[in-house]
Amino acid sequence: MKKQSPIVINLAQTDGDLKGIKTLQSANLKETIAPENLKNTGFVTASYSLELLQKMHALYPPVIAKKDQRVVGYALVVDRQIIGQHELLDDLFRQINTVHYQKQPLAKSNYIVVGQLCVAQEVRGQGVAQKLYNHFRTVYSTAFDYCITDVDQENLPSLRAHQKTGFQVLDTISYGGSLWSIVLWDW
Repeated sequence: MKKQSPIVINLAQTDGDLKGIKTLQSANLKETIAPENLKNTGFVTASYSLELLQKMHALYPPVIAKKDQRVVGYALVVDRQIIGQHELLDDLFRQINTVHYQKQPLAKSNYIVVGQLCVAQEVRGQGVAQKLYNHFRTVYSTAFDYCITDVDQENLPSLRAHQKTGFQVLDTISYGGSLWSIVLWDW
């Protein structure tokens, strides 16, 4: 019996890692998935250029999962410095900044955003999303009070994975032609 290769969680370090993120992202875009399969499989909605991934990496490296030297999962790290670089991210920050948590406006809090989380189909169900988020928390929780993202409400597997990790739904918003749950992880 062949021994299974371990999944290693770390921060992205090379352009090869970023290209691996881009490859995984492209394979899981919502527009490439048959509409009848959307409720049963995870997907991502935004496409980021390699140039934007490099800019985001220069600010805060993404957390990646690798198996056999191939990126099989990632969590992109985005803060307000990236505003103006991508329309959907700009919209997300605008929406987050209208929400309150514990009676305080998030616009005045010190939060970090998960710009996207993706796990390859062949390793789903193995706790990779939770491992990515645990590493994310280990690396970034000393600098930020909260981790926030949004989940397309059609993406039920993703919403369940976020809630299993500890995210709570704060609000529902509409943008980009979809309904989204704004979710927050209070570290």
